[in-house]
Amino acid sequence: MSTAANPRQMKSAARLYAVQALFQMEHSNQTVDDVRDEFETHRIGAVYEGEEMAEADTGLFRQTLDAAVTFQAKVDQMTDRALVAKWPIARIDPTLRALFRAAGAELVEGKTPPKVVISEYVDVAKAFFPEGREPKFVNAVLDHMAREARPEAF
Repeated sequence: MSTAANPRQMKSAARLYAVQALFQMEHSNQTVDDVRDEFETHRIGAVYEGEEMAEADTGLFRQTLDAAVTFQAKVDQMTDRALVAKWPIARIDPTLRALFRAAGAELVEGKTPPKVVISEYVDVAKAFFPEGREPKFVNAVLDHMAREARPEAF
Protein backbone atom coordinates (compact mmCIF):
# COMPACT_ATOMS: atom_id res chain seq x y z
CA MET A 1 0.00 0.00 0.00
CA SER A 2 2.58 2.53 -0.97
CA THR A 3 1.24 6.00 -1.41
CA ALA A 4 3.38 8.62 -3.05
CA ALA A 5 4.21 11.41 -0.66
CA ASN A 6 3.88 14.97 -1.82
CA PRO A 7 6.89 17.32 -1.59
CA ARG A 8 5.58 19.01 1.58
CA GLN A 9 5.10 15.64 3.34
CA MET A 10 8.57 14.57 2.24
CA LYS A 11 10.09 17.76 3.70
CA SER A 12 8.19 17.22 6.96
CA ALA A 13 9.44 13.62 7.10
CA ALA A 14 13.01 14.81 6.43
CA ARG A 15 12.79 17.15 9.41
CA LEU A 16 11.44 14.40 11.67
CA TYR A 17 14.21 12.02 10.54
CA ALA A 18 16.82 14.76 11.07
CA VAL A 19 15.71 15.19 14.69
CA GLN A 20 15.84 11.42 15.21
CA ALA A 21 19.28 11.21 13.60
CA LEU A 22 20.69 14.05 15.72
CA PHE A 23 19.27 12.41 18.84
CA GLN A 24 20.87 9.11 17.82
CA MET A 25 24.22 10.76 17.14
CA GLU A 26 24.28 12.30 20.60
CA HIS A 27 23.36 9.06 22.36
CA SER A 28 25.45 6.61 20.37
CA ASN A 29 28.53 8.70 19.60
CA GLN A 30 28.15 7.76 15.93
CA THR A 31 29.45 10.08 13.24
CA VAL A 32 27.12 12.10 11.06
CA ASP A 33 28.17 9.95 8.07
CA ASP A 34 27.32 6.69 9.87
CA VAL A 35 23.93 7.94 11.05
CA ARG A 36 23.08 9.47 7.65
CA ASP A 37 23.93 6.19 5.92
CA GLU A 38 21.88 4.18 8.42
CA PHE A 39 18.83 6.38 7.96
CA GLU A 40 19.08 6.46 4.17
CA THR A 41 19.68 2.72 3.93
CA HIS A 42 17.50 1.30 6.69
CA ARG A 43 14.86 3.85 7.70
CA ILE A 44 13.76 6.35 5.10
CA GLY A 45 11.12 4.62 2.98
CA ALA A 46 11.99 1.19 4.42
CA VAL A 47 9.37 -1.45 5.12
CA TYR A 48 9.33 -3.21 8.51
CA GLU A 49 6.84 -5.98 9.21
CA GLY A 50 4.55 -4.65 6.52
CA GLU A 51 4.74 -1.06 7.76
CA GLU A 52 6.30 1.43 5.38
CA MET A 53 8.40 4.21 6.84
CA ALA A 54 7.72 7.61 5.31
CA GLU A 55 9.62 8.72 2.26
CA ALA A 56 11.63 11.88 2.84
CA ASP A 57 13.33 14.65 0.96
CA THR A 58 16.85 13.22 1.36
CA GLY A 59 18.40 16.47 0.14
CA LEU A 60 16.77 18.38 2.99
CA PHE A 61 17.59 15.56 5.43
CA ARG A 62 21.29 15.67 4.47
CA GLN A 63 21.44 19.47 4.40
CA THR A 64 19.81 19.75 7.84
CA LEU A 65 22.10 17.13 9.39
CA ASP A 66 25.24 18.65 7.91
CA ALA A 67 24.26 22.19 8.92
CA ALA A 68 23.30 21.05 12.43
CA VAL A 69 26.77 19.54 12.86
CA THR A 70 28.59 22.46 11.21
CA PHE A 71 26.72 25.16 13.12
CA GLN A 72 26.08 23.27 16.37
CA ALA A 73 28.00 25.71 18.59
CA LYS A 74 26.26 28.73 17.05
CA VAL A 75 22.83 27.08 17.22
CA ASP A 76 23.38 25.93 20.81
CA GLN A 77 24.34 29.51 21.78
CA MET A 78 21.20 30.84 20.07
CA THR A 79 19.13 28.22 21.90
CA ASP A 80 20.73 29.11 25.23
CA ARG A 81 19.84 32.77 24.68
CA ALA A 82 16.24 31.77 23.93
CA LEU A 83 15.95 29.64 27.07
CA VAL A 84 15.69 30.92 30.60
CA ALA A 85 19.05 31.31 32.31
CA LYS A 86 18.42 28.34 34.63
CA TRP A 87 17.86 25.99 31.68
CA PRO A 88 20.87 25.91 29.39
CA ILE A 89 20.58 23.60 26.40
CA ALA A 90 22.59 20.90 28.17
CA ARG A 91 19.79 20.53 30.75
CA ILE A 92 16.83 20.20 28.42
CA ASP A 93 15.29 17.00 27.09
CA PRO A 94 17.63 15.41 24.51
CA THR A 95 14.81 15.14 21.97
CA LEU A 96 14.18 18.88 22.27
CA ARG A 97 17.91 19.55 22.03
CA ALA A 98 18.03 17.59 18.74
CA LEU A 99 14.93 19.45 17.52
CA PHE A 100 16.44 22.86 18.32
CA ARG A 101 19.65 21.88 16.55
CA ALA A 102 17.82 20.78 13.40
CA ALA A 103 15.53 23.82 13.37
CA GLY A 104 18.38 26.16 14.23
CA ALA A 105 20.44 24.75 11.37
CA GLU A 106 17.61 25.55 8.97
CA LEU A 107 17.24 29.04 10.41
CA VAL A 108 20.97 29.73 10.10
CA GLU A 109 21.71 27.99 6.81
CA GLY A 110 18.41 27.35 5.05
CA LYS A 111 16.34 29.32 2.64
CA THR A 112 12.96 28.28 4.07
CA PRO A 113 11.03 31.21 5.59
CA PRO A 114 11.39 31.22 9.41
CA LYS A 115 7.63 30.98 9.98
CA VAL A 116 7.55 27.76 7.93
CA VAL A 117 10.54 26.35 9.85
CA ILE A 118 8.86 27.17 13.17
CA SER A 119 5.56 25.62 12.11
CA GLU A 120 7.23 22.47 10.80
CA TYR A 121 9.26 21.90 13.96
CA VAL A 122 6.29 22.61 16.21
CA ASP A 123 4.60 19.77 14.31
CA VAL A 124 7.68 17.58 14.95
CA ALA A 125 7.39 18.44 18.66
CA LYS A 126 3.72 17.40 18.56
CA ALA A 127 4.76 14.04 17.09
CA PHE A 128 7.18 13.42 19.96
CA PHE A 129 5.11 15.05 22.72
CA PRO A 130 1.44 14.72 21.69
CA GLU A 131 0.02 15.44 25.15
CA GLY A 132 2.59 17.83 26.57
CA ARG A 133 3.33 21.53 26.68
CA GLU A 134 6.51 21.06 24.66
CA PRO A 135 5.04 22.24 21.32
CA LYS A 136 4.23 25.66 22.83
CA PHE A 137 7.69 25.78 24.40
CA VAL A 138 9.26 24.87 21.03
CA ASN A 139 7.23 27.61 19.33
CA ALA A 140 8.45 30.26 21.77
CA VAL A 141 12.11 29.19 21.65
CA LEU A 142 12.17 28.91 17.86
CA ASP A 143 10.47 32.29 17.47
CA HIS A 144 13.25 33.84 19.56
CA MET A 145 15.93 31.97 17.60
CA ALA A 146 14.41 32.96 14.26
CA ARG A 147 14.32 36.64 15.19
CA GLU A 148 18.01 36.42 16.06
CA ALA A 149 19.05 34.39 13.01
CA ARG A 150 16.92 36.21 10.43
CA PRO A 151 15.68 39.54 11.84
CA GLU A 152 14.96 40.80 8.32
CA ALA A 153 12.21 38.20 7.98
CA PHE A 154 10.11 39.81 10.71
